[in-house]
Amino acid sequence: MNNIWLVMIFGGLITFGMRFSLIYLLAEGRYQVPATMRKALHYVPPAVLSAIIFPELFLREGVLNISLENFRLLAGLVAILVAWFSKNTLLTIIAGMLALFLLQVLLLG
Repeated sequence: MNNIWLVMIFGGLITFGMRFSLIYLLAEGRYQVPATMRKALHYVPPAVLSAIIFPELFLREGVLNISLENFRLLAGLVAILVAWFSKNTLLTIIAGMLALFLLQVLLLG
């Protein structure tokens, strides 16, 4: 049991050290990020978010499901529309969750 705690503590310290060192170097001005890398890093958050969200919306039990019976996909479409028009993250999350809840309650009975 003690080995698990040691691994968790050392893993956390190593992760913190790696991240802090990059932040420290960039904040102190000792290292300049090239413009090409800065442009590439701009696309990382949407790519990671897409990799997390799209399987939840499109896959049901490992099978592609783009039918009207896929409530998560329909709620995702509602959230996309709300995000498009409102540009408000909190409102988008609430609208998507509310749409999923209402679809499940009203259509599953």
